Amino acid sequence: MRWFRFAVFIAFVAVLQASQLLNMIALTNLGIKPNLLLALLVFFTIYCSTTDAIITSFTIGFAADISIGSVIGSQTISFGLFGTVLAYLNRLIATRNIPYQSFVIFITGCLTGSLAHFLALLKGLSAVANVYTVILGTALYSAIIGPFLFLPTAWWMRIKTQRFRRY
Repeated sequence: MRWFRFAVFIAFVAVLQASQLLNMIALTNLGIKPNLLLALLVFFTIYCSTTDAIITSFTIGFAADISIGSVIGSQTISFGLFGTVLAYLNRLIATRNIPYQSFVIFITGCLTGSLAHFLALLKGLSAVANVYTVILGTALYSAIIGPFLFLPTAWWMRIKTQRFRRY
């Protein structure tokens, strides 16, 4: 893993996620926009080794906490937990096709969003109206956009996305 490239890339995507640039493609008045960090979480759990995937999951969760600006720790815990689960499941289930990757992004987005919301409620923050609509909309939007980010991410990180067949 090229850690310096990873740090620069995640910092860039976190700033992009927090900027007003993604608000231009937001849907509805609820501000449903794709979560680019969620797509990167799934990318690194699919294409990295298990140890690297776990480290990147917690790092991406921390970047999500900073970019969203809500309760510090809720995204770190949820991204780290579900990223670890995905890293271990990647040994059993191959998710190299775009429909499977979209499905994994959608399910992971729903689970991480729900857990982060639950952790924020435990912290004492009040619930926003339509929070589950925003979670489902963000997960769906990320699932549509996410797999198209995999090729530029693989190019930047210099990760080979094709594996040889095992006989």
